[in-house]
Amino acid sequence: MPRMDLTTAPINRALLLFALPTLGSSVLQSANGSIDAVWVGRLLGEDALAATTNGNLVMFLLTAFVFGFGMAATILIGQAIGRHDLAGAKDVVGTAVGTFAPLAVLLAVVGWFLAPQVLALLGTPEQITPLARDFLRVTFFAMPAILMQTMLMMALRGAGDSITPLIFMGLAVVLDALLNPVFILGLGPMPQMGIGGSAFAMAVANYISLAAMLAYVYLRRHPLRLTGAELGLLLPARQVLRLMLAKGLPIGLQMIVVSSSMLTMMTLVNRQGVDTTAAFGATQQLWTYVQMPAMALGAAVSAMAAQNIGAGRWDRVAQITRAGVLFNFLLTGGLVVLLVLADRAALALFLGDTSAAIPIGQHIGRLATWGFVAFGVSMVLFGTIRANGQVIGPLLILAVSLYPVRLGVALGLQGWLGSDALWLSFPAAMLATMVMALALYLQGGWRKSRELTRLDHHPAEASSLTTEAGPPASPRNPTLPAATELRP
Repeated sequence: MPRMDLTTAPINRALLLFALPTLGSSVLQSANGSIDAVWVGRLLGEDALAATTNGNLVMFLLTAFVFGFGMAATILIGQAIGRHDLAGAKDVVGTAVGTFAPLAVLLAVVGWFLAPQVLALLGTPEQITPLARDFLRVTFFAMPAILMQTMLMMALRGAGDSITPLIFMGLAVVLDALLNPVFILGLGPMPQMGIGGSAFAMAVANYISLAAMLAYVYLRRHPLRLTGAELGLLLPARQVLRLMLAKGLPIGLQMIVVSSSMLTMMTLVNRQGVDTTAAFGATQQLWTYVQMPAMALGAAVSAMAAQNIGAGRWDRVAQITRAGVLFNFLLTGGLVVLLVLADRAALALFLGDTSAAIPIGQHIGRLATWGFVAFGVSMVLFGTIRANGQVIGPLLILAVSLYPVRLGVALGLQGWLGSDALWLSFPAAMLATMVMALALYLQGGWRKSRELTRLDHHPAEASSLTTEAGPPASPRNPTLPAATELRP
C-alpha cells in the first residue's frame, strides 16, 4: 500500500490525516494511565494508588528525556525522507536503536537495584514505601520496552507513518487494561502480585506490543526496516549520534523545565487548602486532554516541515505552519469552548457530584483554560522551527515564560488578586510563549540552520551545505540508492 508523500500531497488534508492518528495515540496513552489508576485504586486502595505516583513520575521523566532524542530522530529522518535519501534515514534508525536499546537495558538493571534509593530521593512517605518499591522495580523492568517503543514510533512518524504507532499503542493499552486485574489478583494460573502486578501488566503489554510492531514492520516490508548487511547500522555512527545529542538534549530539557515549573506551581497551590488542591488536580486532568490536539499538531507539523525542508520546498513549509495554526484554532478552540460549557459535569467525573471543589475548579477553568489556544499556536511554530534543527530558541523561550513570567504573575500579583493570580499565571505564560515563538519564527534565523541537511563523513563541509543540494547516499551504506521509492 503506497504511503502519502508529505512533500507533494495537499497540505491541509495531509496535515490532518497525519495529526489525527498522533492525537489518537496521545489519547490512548493518557486513557491507559487513567484505567491503571482505576484498577489499582479499586482493587488495592488509596495507599497503593499513592504508591504508583512515584513510579509514574520516574517513568514520565525518563520517557520525557527519551522523547527529546526521539524528536531529534524524527527531524533527521524527516529531512532524509524529504530528499529521498532512504539510506540516510536508515542510518538514523540504526544509530537510535543501537544507542538506546543497550542503555535502556542497563537502566532497567540499575533501576531494579537502586529503587529504594530513588524513592528516598523522592521523599516517599514511609507508610507507602514498600508498595512503591515493589511497583517501581517492576516499572524499571518495563522501561526497555516503553522507551524503545517511544523511539521507534517517533522514527516511523518522521517517515510519514503515523498509523503504525497508533495501531500498536492501541494494542499496548488494551493488553494493559485487560492484564491489570489478572496479575493484581492472581486470576487463573497467574500468581497474585498485588501492586507489582499492575506494573507487570504494563511490562507484558509493552513487550508484546513492541515485538508485534517489529514483526509488522518486517512482514509489511516497511521502508525503514533494517535487513542483511544493514544490521551493521546498529553500530552507532558518530556524526549521527552527535547530531541526536545536540538536538535531543535541549528538547529533553524542555520537558524537564515544564515538569519542574509545574512542581513549583503545585507548592503554591497546596497553600490554598485541600479543596483548592483537589480542584486544581481535577482541572489538570482535563487540561491533559485539552492540550492534546496542540501537541499532535506540533508533532505533525514538525515531521511534515522536516520532509519539505529536506526536499527544498520552503514555500510548503510556510503553508504547513499556517494550516497548523488554523487547525489549532478549530480543534483546541473547540475543546476549550466545550469544556467551558460542560465544566461542572467534567469536573464531577473526578471529584464527585457533591464535592465542594467543583465551583473552585469551574472558576480555575474559566480564568485559565482559554490560554491553551495560544499554547497550540506556540506548539505549531516550535514544530516548524525544530524541523530545521533549531532547538535552543524554544528551550530559552519556555524557560523565560515558565519561570520569570508565570512565577512573576503568580507571586507578584497575589497580594492584589489573591489566588486568582495563580490561575491567571497559566494563560499569561502561554501568551508570552506565543508572542516570543512568533517573534522567533518571523525573525527567520532558524531557517539558516543547515547542519541537518546532509549526513556524511565530513563534518567541516556539512555546515556549508544547503537544503537545495542533491542528496548523497548514506556514508555507511554507499551501495544503497539514495532515492529509493518509499513503498512497502
